[in-house]
Amino acid sequence: MPTFLEKGSIRYPLICLIGITIIMLGILSFYNWVFSLIGLVLFVTPFYFILRIESRQRKETEEYITTLSYRVKKVGEEALMEMPIGIMLINDDYYIEWTNPFLASCFAEDTLVGRSLYDVSPSIIPLIKQEVETEIITLHERKFRVIHKVEERLLYFFDVTEQTQIEKLYEDERTAIAIIFLDNYDDLTQGMDDQTRSSINNTVTAILNKWATDNGVLLKRISSDRFIAIFNEHILQSLEKGKFTILDDVRELTTKQNVPLTLSIGVGSGVSSLPELGNIAQSSLDLALGRGGDQVAIKQPNGKVKFYGGKTNPVEKRTRVRARVISHALKELVLDSDKVIIMGHKNPDMDAIGAAIGIHKVAQMNQKDAFIVINFQEIDTAVRRLLEEIKKQESLFMKFITPDQALEMATGDTLLVVVDTHKPSLVIEEHLLNKIEDVVVIDHHRRGEEFIENPLLVYMEPYASSTAELVTELLEYQPKSVKIEMLEATALLAGIIVDTKSFTLRTGARTFDAASYLRGQGADTVLVQKFLKEDIENYVKRAKIIENVQFYKEGIAIATAKEGEVVDSVLIAQTADTLLTMDGIIASFVIAPRGETMMGISARSLGEINVQIIMESLHGGGHLTNAATQLSNMPMEEVEARLKLAIDEYFEGRRKE
Repeated sequence: MPTFLEKGSIRYPLICLIGITIIMLGILSFYNWVFSLIGLVLFVTPFYFILRIESRQRKETEEYITTLSYRVKKVGEEALMEMPIGIMLINDDYYIEWTNPFLASCFAEDTLVGRSLYDVSPSIIPLIKQEVETEIITLHERKFRVIHKVEERLLYFFDVTEQTQIEKLYEDERTAIAIIFLDNYDDLTQGMDDQTRSSINNTVTAILNKWATDNGVLLKRISSDRFIAIFNEHILQSLEKGKFTILDDVRELTTKQNVPLTLSIGVGSGVSSLPELGNIAQSSLDLALGRGGDQVAIKQPNGKVKFYGGKTNPVEKRTRVRARVISHALKELVLDSDKVIIMGHKNPDMDAIGAAIGIHKVAQMNQKDAFIVINFQEIDTAVRRLLEEIKKQESLFMKFITPDQALEMATGDTLLVVVDTHKPSLVIEEHLLNKIEDVVVIDHHRRGEEFIENPLLVYMEPYASSTAELVTELLEYQPKSVKIEMLEATALLAGIIVDTKSFTLRTGARTFDAASYLRGQGADTVLVQKFLKEDIENYVKRAKIIENVQFYKEGIAIATAKEGEVVDSVLIAQTADTLLTMDGIIASFVIAPRGETMMGISARSLGEINVQIIMESLHGGGHLTNAATQLSNMPMEEVEARLKLAIDEYFEGRRKE
């Protein structure tokens, strides 16, 4: 009998009572033995029955406990051997010492004892080696949640196949919202007659309605250039597998009618709240439009963004309304600030410096002090020559300050203007972004996932040749209280010339308008050529890199510098540009060391190949015809192998489309 039951027994109090009674009767017998005898009989009779009852209860309790122990033991054995929970014991060498029958049946075998886990289920090995406590794995087309007891070398297997199927069904049925925007609808239909416009509308609507019907999408037109689409996650996955071929369908069919109309789609998914889905969809659409349109942007719950499309160059806008509105908004922000600090990207090129000088002029036109942040140790030869010329104008040169000086003079009312980049990690001094609350971003690159948080004003136009072109347009709508100096106009023109490769790439009508305006303000083209002159040493270095060129695929050239020989970023870009001028090359990639642990890749194309997508797969970015990336802690061979893999994936994706 268990100890706790023995403690509760009445036997010991009864024994004490018997002893006391016998003593009392013994004393009574000295005075009257008759009464003593009668008392003894009266005491013994009930005591006898009490002992019998207590003995019977004790025996029944012991029988009950014995039966219960047997049942519990039997239940435990049945649970261990028959319940649908797998149990496995292993040794240090990953050999199975014991499993219950259920687990053996999952492998369709009689026994697994003595088998190696490497043979039975290699997927369990990493879980054991990494001492993961719990993880879901697949065994013979069923899902199991494995719980690992490290000290006991014990594994529990819980079949969660139905649970995962229900979870998958729930995820597939979650609502997704897409906003579809006709990128250049207003521009294309502006001069059309009603009949032609109606024909275009009918064509686009028919294409989208057929796409919606074929894919089970609810589509509703909400304005002349916008549609809203509602579907579920399962349909979204299907559309992703097809790479959103609707983009190609609309582009190809409208092009046949000599109307190059394209779509941009922003998708919101991954959350259950409908208002939040709508906000994510609009944010995704803004991101797609910021990258030039003709693509799909899908924001994921983890913050990452997936892009599809983006095969064509951004279409140049025909209206200057946006430039005028942005210029006016910038003027108001400048007037409300105590000073303006302008900052470009690390290792600034002529476009960044030229644009910064242009914004400095905007502040000067509005009677505000402005300062340009620059790291004098991180400038290329062309920028150094420009600064040497600027030194001759002390009033302008004194406005160039170091990052430390900028941090000291920044106040709560200071306006920070970031030019030629929108990524916090690429600016000259990231601490300025944290210190200054009012930030303006002016850039011509396609928008990436990384973006400066909460800017007051964003002017991003991927169609533009350069940031200098955008700034030049802004200058045209500023007060004419101060004349643009020759050197300032020359710096802006140099930025345009560098980014367009002397007006040969990414050049539109607005580019020539901006160049014409700057020429009218006194920009010196001869001085620009002086800034951009190349020395013999760089020419020889570039030739040596080109000497190592190899053709990976038809029309794709890959050139590599020598391992350990650090090459300037500008030289890498110039080498890629030079390769692109060679006969038979439609895309060029140059790999070269940028530092002890950094490798740089510069990519160029003539438009047939989207080098931006290839570089984005390597955590870089840029434009359709001009992109780059940097990779850390990788040898040259590995960087080249990853580049080739990215090129293969790009062409594989095109074939699937």
